[in-house]
Amino acid sequence: MKLLSIIVPCYNSAGYMQKCIDSLLVGGEAVEIIIVNDGSTDSTAVIADGYAQKYPSIISVHHQPNKGHGGAINTGLAKAKAAYVKIVDSDDWVDAKAYKEILSAINSFSSNNLPDAIVSNYVYEKQGKRKKTVINYTSALPVGRIFAWDEVGRFGLGRYMLMHAIIYKRDILTKCSLVLPEHTFYVDNIYAFAPLAHVETMYYLDVDFYRYFIGREGQSVQEETMIKRIDQQLMVNKIMMKSVNLRTISSPPKRKYLLNYLEIVTAISSILLLKQNTSTSLMKKHKLWQFIKKQDAAVYKKLRKGGLGKILHPKTALGRQVAIAVYKASRKIVGFS
Repeated sequence: MKLLSIIVPCYNSAGYMQKCIDSLLVGGEAVEIIIVNDGSTDSTAVIADGYAQKYPSIISVHHQPNKGHGGAINTGLAKAKAAYVKIVDSDDWVDAKAYKEILSAINSFSSNNLPDAIVSNYVYEKQGKRKKTVINYTSALPVGRIFAWDEVGRFGLGRYMLMHAIIYKRDILTKCSLVLPEHTFYVDNIYAFAPLAHVETMYYLDVDFYRYFIGREGQSVQEETMIKRIDQQLMVNKIMMKSVNLRTISSPPKRKYLLNYLEIVTAISSILLLKQNTSTSLMKKHKLWQFIKKQDAAVYKKLRKGGLGKILHPKTALGRQVAIAVYKASRKIVGFS
């Protein structure tokens, strides 16, 4: 069996996908690379098929009508056969040395003691910046051994385990019946949130594996783009809220982590709506919080009464400016923008 299935969703990726795929080929026969051509109209299909013909034992290509990022990941998950699964977006790439260390670690696990998730660092590769921001977890996670949630420490600002950091055991994704919404951006938050409710054990390597490219024009994480797509952000926020019943999580550290992750995503949704500052956007913000309250009054209370919750409900124009300032500072701290 292959050690690692790597899913590469591609939509009009001809200009940059080769760098991504070349970096993944370093894994050799230990990996399967699943390229999902999500209805591209450029030469993505031709490039992908060329790789599959050259590396038939490593690369497979699946062509489909456009279903969006989530739809492409769903297709890849249905095809994955290896013990572990990793998502790598076509404009990102991986570090060769760290990649080999991760595969070596997977190979070292005994078949009856596979951790549910593997965590590694990721790097913001922001266009035009020499200094790269590395997101690591050395303050929160034990290094180089399998551990459970009761050993997880405090995550610093911006240190949440995003999709770029996580490799799931395939059985975990099957267990949680993960299906991402189609034609929707920001589904990576669902991917990094919902399966974790089923994760009991983890293994952390302090290596800078995933290189997350920031700066491509029209990229979904750019603030202006996020505001235009706020309804998709809100949909993802609500799906996250519905996907995990925090009251059923027996581990206090896991429950706290998931609550804090939900708080951050809700804060982003709320502040983007505050930045719009229209009667419609403020009503959407109100409805989001009422949705949370209806789903789980206890979670609503914790989010609403927490430090961020108070900032997110300003009663004056000055309060709104403070909320936006906190948001901007947070983004700069984590190297997001």
